[in-house]
Amino acid sequence: MTDQPRTRQELYDRIRQVGREEFILEEMIRYGFWPAQGEMPEDPADEIRQRGEIQRELNQLRYQNRNLHNEQALRKQMLKERLAESRRKQQETKERRERERQERAAAWQQRKQQEILFLGEGVSGGLNQTEANRERLQSYGLPAWETVEQMAAAMGVSVGELRFLAFSRPAAKISHYIRFKIPKKTGGERLISAPMPRLKKVQHGILDRILSKIELHDAVHGFRRTRSIVSNARPHVGAEAIVNFDLKDFFPSISYQRVKGLFRSFGYAEATATILALLCTQPEIEEVQLDGQIYCVAIGNRHLPQGSPASPAISNLLCRRLDRRLMGMATGFGFTYTRYADDLTFSASGENLRHICRILRRTESIVAHEGFTINAEKTRIMRKQRQQEVTGVVVNSQPNIAKETLKRFRATLYQMEKDGPEGKHWGNSTDAIASIQGFANFVAMVNPSKGAKLQAQVKRIKEKYGRKSAP
Repeated sequence: MTDQPRTRQELYDRIRQVGREEFILEEMIRYGFWPAQGEMPEDPADEIRQRGEIQRELNQLRYQNRNLHNEQALRKQMLKERLAESRRKQQETKERRERERQERAAAWQQRKQQEILFLGEGVSGGLNQTEANRERLQSYGLPAWETVEQMAAAMGVSVGELRFLAFSRPAAKISHYIRFKIPKKTGGERLISAPMPRLKKVQHGILDRILSKIELHDAVHGFRRTRSIVSNARPHVGAEAIVNFDLKDFFPSISYQRVKGLFRSFGYAEATATILALLCTQPEIEEVQLDGQIYCVAIGNRHLPQGSPASPAISNLLCRRLDRRLMGMATGFGFTYTRYADDLTFSASGENLRHICRILRRTESIVAHEGFTINAEKTRIMRKQRQQEVTGVVVNSQPNIAKETLKRFRATLYQMEKDGPEGKHWGNSTDAIASIQGFANFVAMVNPSKGAKLQAQVKRIKEKYGRKSAP
């Protein structure tokens, strides 16, 4: 038997639980007025116990019956419980997803500060390939940047700025270049794409830290320290015949893929080469106005821009194999070969001149195989009997300036010294004094004795008309 009721409420609960008669029987047994169960054969109290058991079962059945008849209330209760459970789970899921979203956002911001994972459609495929060829980089003496952070720090910009400058956009509201045209000496116009200051700073960094450390072919004279148009012309002085070729659309024909391949050849990882190539190339753009906003829309593929400080060095490095092949061919036929940017020059004398036709055919073939095109309209063969010019320098007997040009320049200086610079001009510049100073310096570089006299005359003009001498 269970513990006895200690309070009146417990007494009432016990009576309701077992019934009045069974409770009285328990009390009589407890106090000794009736024998315990099992002590008396055919105990009359068993009937009371059976009746109590049956009554309890009936009560349970009545309770179940009431619940079955109240099915709608039961369903409402179950629905209420399920709804509460669903809301609880939804809230937990919402809170969990918000925590995960914040964690992902924080992780993404952290990665963006340290990595570049996307730079536009069609150029981002290799940004996850970061393994470089350290031995090759070391052999060239190039910096082996292990992370984008290191590259950005070397360029003096943040990773975000580097991403902004390298990102390839089919259309944008801004452009990293200022585009303008200048007249060519031979007629027509040349498109110049001058980089904005931040990009120009990065391109100078690429030039100083990478491009300037790679050795060029000895035949190259353009955009190279200690070399000039004069050094390019000097090897051809006194030759009986000079053959000159011009490469058509030189910078635009050097694509983003070729520039990227160049950086890969140095040993840089795919990701690093991609970023460097994007920083050094750009597509042609067309300005389109839409809803009052001007967009710069890319037309065509990315290529070297004419105006970038890195473009000349890149073009020289990409032409190393072209220079080796042309030099080998020229040497085999007894010719001298030099190159100044897109200007190819061959010269020879005596019996070697019989190979001129072979020079013409094989040069065209080699140039085409190297991915360039010869501008046939500018191909020239100059014999000694006539004036021979190489990159603007006369080379018949010694480096010199064309007589007609010198004659016109002296006449211009005479008029300026006599009447002043007002209304006078030389070349395409609007600053007459700066123009004559520049050309006098050019003459002095080609022919020091003639140039010194012209420089002295320019100095007199500047002193007479209030312009200080150039340093």
